[in-house]
Amino acid sequence: MRASTTNIRTVCPYCAVGCHLDLVVENGRVRGLEYAWNSPVNAGRLCARGHAALAILTHPERLTQPLQRSHAGWRAVSWNDALNTAAKKIQRILSFHGPQALAFLTTAKGTNEENYLIQKLARILGTHSVDHCARLCHASTLTGLGPMLGMGASTNPLSDLAQADCLFFVGSNFAENHPVAFQWVQEAKDAGAKIVVADPRRTPTAWIADLYLPVRPGTDLALLAGMLHVIFRQGLQNTSFIGQRTTGVEALRTSVARTDPSWAAQITGVAARDIVRAARLYATAPKAALIYCMGVTQHVLGTATVRACADLALVTGHVGTKGSGLYPVRGQDNVQGACDMGALSGLLPGYRPVTDAQARSFLEKAWGIPSGTLPETPGLTVTDMEQAAGKTIHCLIAFGENPLVTSPDSGKTREALEQLDFLMVVDLFLTETAELAHLVLPAAAWAEKSGSRTNTDRRVQWSPQVVPPPGEARPDGDIVVDLARRLGLGRYFPYQRPQDVLEEIRRVVPAYGGITPERLRTIPGGIPWPCPEDNHPGTPVLYENRFATEDGLARLYPIEFSTVPELPDTDFPYCLTTGRGKLHYNSGAMTRRTPSLVARAPHLLVELHPTDAEREGLKPEDSVWIVSRRGAVKARVHISEAIRPGIVFVPFHFPDANRLTQDVVDPEARIPEYKSAACRLEKVTEARP
Repeated sequence: MRASTTNIRTVCPYCAVGCHLDLVVENGRVRGLEYAWNSPVNAGRLCARGHAALAILTHPERLTQPLQRSHAGWRAVSWNDALNTAAKKIQRILSFHGPQALAFLTTAKGTNEENYLIQKLARILGTHSVDHCARLCHASTLTGLGPMLGMGASTNPLSDLAQADCLFFVGSNFAENHPVAFQWVQEAKDAGAKIVVADPRRTPTAWIADLYLPVRPGTDLALLAGMLHVIFRQGLQNTSFIGQRTTGVEALRTSVARTDPSWAAQITGVAARDIVRAARLYATAPKAALIYCMGVTQHVLGTATVRACADLALVTGHVGTKGSGLYPVRGQDNVQGACDMGALSGLLPGYRPVTDAQARSFLEKAWGIPSGTLPETPGLTVTDMEQAAGKTIHCLIAFGENPLVTSPDSGKTREALEQLDFLMVVDLFLTETAELAHLVLPAAAWAEKSGSRTNTDRRVQWSPQVVPPPGEARPDGDIVVDLARRLGLGRYFPYQRPQDVLEEIRRVVPAYGGITPERLRTIPGGIPWPCPEDNHPGTPVLYENRFATEDGLARLYPIEFSTVPELPDTDFPYCLTTGRGKLHYNSGAMTRRTPSLVARAPHLLVELHPTDAEREGLKPEDSVWIVSRRGAVKARVHISEAIRPGIVFVPFHFPDANRLTQDVVDPEARIPEYKSAACRLEKVTEARP
């Protein structure tokens, strides 16, 4: 019999560009992939991770049945027994400790529908302690941009970068981390655009820069303050835009009156003349885009620095038009969507604050739950949950998250998770965190379930199920609905398929009001929210006429700089900074199991400057201990002139890399300080005790 072969388009499970993959399916099995040449998103292009995405679907280490911990180790159990156990544990903890003893982690690797269901279950159970990895990457985008512009999201589609006359990258290695989208940067460059890059490392993004600013970790705020000083002093601000569309300019102007380029140069290590040049290039460009990522957000000053980015865009009028705008580039494929769905401890679906009585009442009516069910105060964030584990938090349900790798000062994270009465993990693999769990449930991967995802420029796309999950693995959404029914909450979870959940999302989240499953399946590039009505085309560019604030005006914020909480000293003479590598992804749970990627990046590397290597007596591939006040991690030496002397860099995709980082957080966003920690290097001669 002739094989039946079809091509089915899906959305890549890795970064938030949202590239399309055409999977070749033969008799119910994926046999390969073809390039989606006619895709409006990626036009057939894929990065190394996208090329290797199929390896996850048939990986021999995939979880295929529920596992329960016993005195003898793991034992396989039925779904019925597993979910009954989970329900009994949750009910017992509710009876003894109340709903505030429960905490949930949703996942940016899940669909919008799955994230919506997880946070709905948490809140109907009576807790707002539901959060996800945005707390570790872009929470400061929400706390920074939300009050200023009305929404904490990218203002423009990524394709608009091709139309910019100046592109200013702050703490974003766009070329390596989002290589498919970098095509639009290259198009802009070819058309004559000026590229400015501020980064402690001369990354591949900086290779095409007209101006590279080697800023010290944690000092981006001082750089931006210096640029704003120049703009006001030289009269480069867009006076008409400021007067017509913003408030607060005088307070901002006063706050940067003393942040001249000489002051900024002493703090940042960037030459004063280059700060002046950067300000002029950005301010005088007809259209300018500001792109930032975790080099800005993962700091105790993250919210303040995000606001300074917005200040810079607003005072120059580079918001609300094609080719300009602010681009907070997300890392994971559905971080934006998870935030939109309310997978945040302080925000309900659609970004309504949990402290808003009207918002709580609206959601209670929409869900048909008793008035007063939803608590009045925010829940705990990811980092706060971990600190409270075993104290006020007794139960943690984690979908697709791996905090033992991703959390700061991760040695403390392990200690905290071990104190929980009940830890349940839902994932593809037995991750480092799953190894600590009492119950592990096997999840379906992206091509094994249907649902919508929202990429970094707010485009909602539908990704269909292509093949069944392996063994007994199930989609997160099915697991949530089944668990809810066993908890006696089935009447609030009447869904039969993901499309049913999206229909409810449309009623609850106004920006998704016109985003139907049918439209998503027929519109090739997806629909950018806000899309309030069925016939609305979506909104590629935000704020063309007004901002999303109550009066339609953007709020400018004054700048106040402070130093990072831990500086190098005689005992720890180097500044450690972390970030993404080009081949691995987030905690590495998927990419460190992908042979083609592991072959090219098998080990944790520490990058340092040749002068530092010579001082320490280190050669390429030497093993070295990186030691901070929180612990020690072994890595292999990579020597490069791309990094400044006195700074060392490690990718965070490997276990224990975050053992070295600080557990101090941004006071508003509660995002940890990942980008600066004092450390020293010790050549490995024998095992460190």
